[in-house]
Order: sequence, then structure tokens, then C-alpha cells
Amino acid sequence: MKIGFGITGSFCTIPSIYKIIEKIVEDGHEVLPILSTTVATMDTRATKSKEVIETLKRITGKPPVVNLNQAEVVGPSNIIDVIVIAPATGTTISKLANAISDSPITMTAKSLMRNNKPVVIGVSTNDGLGLNMTNIATLMNSKNVYFVPFGQDNFEKKPKSLVADFSKILETVEHALEGKQIQPLLI
Repeated sequence: MKIGFGITGSFCTIPSIYKIIEKIVEDGHEVLPILSTTVATMDTRATKSKEVIETLKRITGKPPVVNLNQAEVVGPSNIIDVIVIAPATGTTISKLANAISDSPITMTAKSLMRNNKPVVIGVSTNDGLGLNMTNIATLMNSKNVYFVPFGQDNFEKKPKSLVADFSKILETVEHALEGKQIQPLLI
């Protein structure tokens, strides 16, 4: 498979995503990393943008897509079969649900959607059971959009927070390419 792998600004989650991408590559799949503008440019206490870019380049053998010019050609050139967005922040989910394509990830995802290719979302948002629930529901009812199984990650301290089980990304992709939502969806 040729997998576009979009990484958005759930910065504390990004280091765990490296392991998932390494496993996908080890399993023989091609991965094209795609970064949100925030991840590509912002240094935080959890990640440094240059380190993220270099780590993904080392793991995948490909430089990440980091701007709209690079993203614009991904869908039409047919170089990926599916895009995974993980971690997918509430902001990214909101943009996709409202047809906003102002980042490399949302532009690539919308391009795949209009060409009937799957978009796989691995939720990671503190507002999933809040205002963003409507956006999640909108995407769940959208053609060719699939979710990695998810649930509450800390219901006592963050009662509205949702996070995907990222270990199920590849299995979700396999189902999505068959036009099926992996089940159970809620964990």
C-alpha cells in the first residue's frame, strides 16, 4: 500500500506515532509523511519541528510534505492509496467536516475524498465529546471517511477527551480500502 500519513498538532502524541509508522514501513508499505503547518513549523516542549521532519525522513525515506504547494499535487498525481491522519486534532477534524483545506493535510484529505479514496482518522482531541462531537459525527456520515477505534483517555480529569487506539491504524486502513469501517469503533 501507498499510505499518506498526516500528523497534526497533538504534540505529546507524535513520538508514539513514529513507532506506528516504523511498523508500517517494516511491513513493506510505502509511507509519505504529511505535516500540518503547525507541526512543520512549531517547536514545543514535546517536539521540535526540525526533529520531526528529520525523524520522519529517516523512517520513511521521504521528505515530509510541509506546505500547500507540495500537498496540491498529492491527490491528483495518484501517489497514495489512502491518507491516515493521526493524531487528528479537533481543529483538523473541524476543518475536514467544514470543507476547509488550508493545510497540507486537509488539502490532501479533501483531494482523496473527491477522488473516492479513503481518509482514515485517528482522533486525539480534548474536545471530542464537546463541541467537536458534531464534527466527528459529520465525518462519520461522510463517504470514504473511516475512524481508528477510539474512546475516552482520561474520563476523570478530561471528561470530553477522546483518543484513538493507534495500534489499530494499519488494520483500520485495510478495512477502509475494502470500504468498511473497522468494528468495534468505540472502545
